[in-house]
Order: sequence, then C-alpha cells, then structure tokens
Amino acid sequence: MRGDPSWVAAAWTHPLAQVVGVDAEGRLNTSASRIVMLAPTGSYDPQVHHLIGTLGEAPVFATLIEAGDSGLRTVMDSLPDADLQLALTAVGLIGWHRVAGFCPNCGSVTNPSAGGLARRCPSCGLEDYPRSDAAVIVAITDSADRLLLARQPTWPPRRYSVLAGFAEVGESLEQVVHREVGEEVGLELTGIRYLGSQPWPFPRSLMVAFAASALGTELHPAAGEIEDAGWFSRAELLTALESGVVQLPASASISRRMIQAWLAGDLSAESVG
Repeated sequence: MRGDPSWVAAAWTHPLAQVVGVDAEGRLNTSASRIVMLAPTGSYDPQVHHLIGTLGEAPVFATLIEAGDSGLRTVMDSLPDADLQLALTAVGLIGWHRVAGFCPNCGSVTNPSAGGLARRCPSCGLEDYPRSDAAVIVAITDSADRLLLARQPTWPPRRYSVLAGFAEVGESLEQVVHREVGEEVGLELTGIRYLGSQPWPFPRSLMVAFAASALGTELHPAAGEIEDAGWFSRAELLTALESGVVQLPASASISRRMIQAWLAGDLSAESVG
C-alpha cells in the first residue's frame, strides 16, 4: 500500500499513528528504556514524513527532528525488540534521506516516493533506494575451540570483538571472510558457515555473520588496523571479563550474540540468528 500516496496520507491521520523522531546526528528521544513515540502533527508531507510500516493496526512514520537526546549505540541494549527494530530502521532511513537528495544519474533534485522508502527523479525517472553496505563478521575458533578476539585502535579502551569487514565489488560473502581475516590477522580458514544477519545503520551496513575454523594459530595483526588480537578459552574470557581486562560489544549487537553463543557452547544459526 505504500505505493498509493492517498493511502499513506490517510495513514498519517490514523488515530493510532505514531512517529519516531531522529535528528541529524542519528539521535532519538527515549524515556524509561523506550522510544518516545510522537503523535502526528500537521498535514502529511511526503518530503519529511516517511512510512516505516505498521505495528498491528498502528502506522509508524519516521521524521527528522531538531534534536534527540540519545544516540542509538548508547541505548540499544535497553530497548525492547520492537523498539530496537523501529530505531534501526528510522535511523537508517532518516540518514539516507539527508544525503540522497540528488539523482545519482543526472544530478536533478529527487522527491521521496513509496511512502519514503525510495526517491524518484522527476527528470530521468530513476528510482533510488536506501543503500545497505554488506559487511561480514566472523567468529573464528581454533582446533582447541578457542575464540579469536581482537580490537581496533579507535574502539573504547578494553573493547574486544570478533573480526569484521566490508565486501568489495565482485566478491561473494565467503570470499570477503577469507580476505578480511587474511588481511587483518594472517589466518587461513576452513568450514565457513552462516550464522545470521543484522541491520547496522552506522551509517548503512548489513552485518552478515559467519563462523569459521582457523587452519593455524599464529597471528599477524595488521598495523594500524588491529591493535591487539588473541585466542581465548572460555575460562580465560570469563576471567578477563570479570577483571575488566576485556569488555564486549553492545548486547544488542550480533557480535555480542556470537560471543555469547560460543561461551554457551552453541555457535549456531539457531543461537545467533
């Protein structure tokens, strides 16, 4: 129905309609570990009111606001699943509209279409959609079932996670896994298997998770990209977490789910995805 402008306009006036406000920095308003949902005000404007979808009978829109109080990274662990999904979509959608105002084909000013899920060029007719950059994230274990964790120099102190990297043109996701791990720590892999995926609007990624086994254990961290890397048994990681030597990514992230699944002895798509 989002392709019917009259239906979308009517959804804006639905008595149950709600709005997620996102500012130019990707911040939302939250209270008591929930998104503060706004009521629609004024007339529907397709330039600034973008339909996310419906929750039951309630249409939900996203719109740009002047200022939010919470960055998504800082509150994502406290949000319930439905709120987190809305936040991930709203932040990604608003961020895209802020930078996609011109046609990539002819340079003309574009207009939102499909309820805000696309932009159409009035000059050449091109329809443009929000871009998701494919990235892999991989939990690597060795023959002793130790997990490889590493940290980048730009991360908060003591933050460690599994390895990740973006797909390049012409690559399959499995090829990205091999290349990124080879570049970052010098390992060769086998037994790559899919675990799950997660939207990650920082600014527009789709994280695709895999598990793999290392053919060796000698690490060669890439200078300037990997500050530290090491193998952890379950007992070693639990001790490092308890002492504060290691801190893990946000609980709502797929990287954290991968690490927790390995700690529980079940690094599978059922546990991660």
